[in-house]
Amino acid sequence: MTDDRPSRAGRPYDVVLFGATGFTGALTAEYLAGRAGPGTRWALAGRDEAKLAAVRDRLAELNPACADLPLLHADIAELASIEKLADAARVVITTVGPYSKYGEPLVAACARAGTDYVDLTGEPTFVDRMYVKYHEEAVRSGARIVHACGFDSIPHDLGAYFTVKHLPEGVPLRVEGFVRGRVSPSGGTWHSAIDVFADMAGMRRAEQERARMEEKPKGRAVRISRRPIPRTRVGGGWTLPMPTLDPQIVVRSAAALDRYGPDFSYGHYVAVKRLAGAAALAAGAPVLVGLALLPPTRSLLRRLRAPGDGPSARERERSWFSVTFVGEGGGARVVTEVAGGDPGYGETAKMLAESALCLAHDDLPDTSGQVTTAAAMGDALIERLVKAGITFRVRQGG
Repeated sequence: MTDDRPSRAGRPYDVVLFGATGFTGALTAEYLAGRAGPGTRWALAGRDEAKLAAVRDRLAELNPACADLPLLHADIAELASIEKLADAARVVITTVGPYSKYGEPLVAACARAGTDYVDLTGEPTFVDRMYVKYHEEAVRSGARIVHACGFDSIPHDLGAYFTVKHLPEGVPLRVEGFVRGRVSPSGGTWHSAIDVFADMAGMRRAEQERARMEEKPKGRAVRISRRPIPRTRVGGGWTLPMPTLDPQIVVRSAAALDRYGPDFSYGHYVAVKRLAGAAALAAGAPVLVGLALLPPTRSLLRRLRAPGDGPSARERERSWFSVTFVGEGGGARVVTEVAGGDPGYGETAKMLAESALCLAHDDLPDTSGQVTTAAAMGDALIERLVKAGITFRVRQGG
């Protein structure tokens, strides 16, 4: 799809990054400084101009061309500034979370203005509520609202898409993803997770409300598989279902794209080497949810990490991830893998920035509304990520 929508003609910026003074936002800014290219008109946005100027100074040390990078005032508490931001950009990146607290005004402004939007959320309630409130308006304006453009959920969404493309067409397909890695959560990620755990009832209500209004694929079935797999089907080790946003994103891609076949299921699991590790995860998760539900202990959990905090460069260098997918259908079996370095920060900043650049510059399918990375960007985004150092490969079959 060529970008000739009248509502975006004449806008001064291809990409605007909102939240560059935060931990992940600063990493995203650094990535854009190195990879956006001279043909990309981009800017930084936030509420504190002095902090934005300090980020720009650091970027100029990496790339002198950034010395004149525009700085835009935008504050979630000032709706006029958020609407002005959306009107000025073709694509807006936001790293300002937790999104359940700070995300809605920008989604609303982008849906109204026909502006493409990408974020890092892993918050199911936020994603569902934004669909209910703004999907139809974004369809009318032509905006592409693309949530979860970091480790939540690009490796899983595009990995399942990549796997499906190596399986037969027109037959029932089953894909399972097994996640391994080493990562330390940032303060923003930690606070987002606590907020999700604290409002499980709200999450269920939002999911049900979305289900009532979301159109189902005609003549096709897609679903999340929750069947237990005690041991991984590739490479040994032990597994547990991974109750994150990722499988929801994958099946939404499957609902949007006929290539996933007439009957598609996806199972999502965390894989660990030792049984003791699996047992610890199984025991610890309910305890964490229970603590998040009680206001006094929820407050204590939030104090463990402050928003904007993150691991050191040394810790990030030691971090990594891999997601192995097992796909079956039509008598064929394929094993694929998506892998990279630090998933929480370095690779997440890369995925987020490349998603925005993909929306701004690449020839893409004609989509609008709240869409997934696979449905909106698919092959083009995989190509960008491979060039940027994230691995997509077939290990067996295919």
